[in-house]
Amino acid sequence: MGLFWRSAIPKYSTPDYGTIAAMSLDLSRIKALCFDVDGTLSDTDDLYKQKLLRFFPKFLFRDPDHSARRFVMWAEAPGNALLGVADTLGIDDEMTAVIDWMSRHRRQSSKKFLLVPGVDDMLHQLKGKYPMSVVSARDERGTIRFLEQFDLVNYFDVIVTGLSAEHTKPYPDPVLLAARKMNVNPEACLMIGDTTVDMRAGKSAGAQAAGVLCGFGEKEELLRFGADLILETTSDLAGELFR
Repeated sequence: MGLFWRSAIPKYSTPDYGTIAAMSLDLSRIKALCFDVDGTLSDTDDLYKQKLLRFFPKFLFRDPDHSARRFVMWAEAPGNALLGVADTLGIDDEMTAVIDWMSRHRRQSSKKFLLVPGVDDMLHQLKGKYPMSVVSARDERGTIRFLEQFDLVNYFDVIVTGLSAEHTKPYPDPVLLAARKMNVNPEACLMIGDTTVDMRAGKSAGAQAAGVLCGFGEKEELLRFGADLILETTSDLAGELFR
């Protein structure tokens, strides 16, 4: 079932944002790929998660391990997490403006990144088959630092960050910009991400969207916001595209 937002002003950057409805992935449409970073290419800190587990007792949390992981991901990328909560509460318009501001003013962490297992091999399989872009809410410095740490820069034809477009995700602007720079129609793109923020950005740009469960998002919420495909982890993408 689709979801419709009621608002007195136009939603995001498109005057006809309208209803987002989930549908089956159309492989024949896909000519280019857009990847989120946090929770999609960049993994959470499992060591930090293990330390936090002592604060998530089983009598309070049905799945302490999962709860601790989501908390760590919230700490690493609070904007995405906050907007996910705002979606549920129906205050996403207001929170979107806050997230957009945060992405432009937050300080950059000096921490080392972690890579989602299997991502390097997946990108190697996809290189040359599709134009590929990064579409991240992070600033350019942090995004490039992550890509350089794992020698991933050369896999991507385009890098779009939080300051590249007029607005960041969940606005469609970054996906539209990535599509334009890859010389493809937005409808020919597949946006891959772990949160409703990514699903909304992709779908509102006219692209298809794939939700991954190795990050912050839950299957039900990703489907509710239009995911055309759900993957247990990002590294499963190549297998789906080459079916």
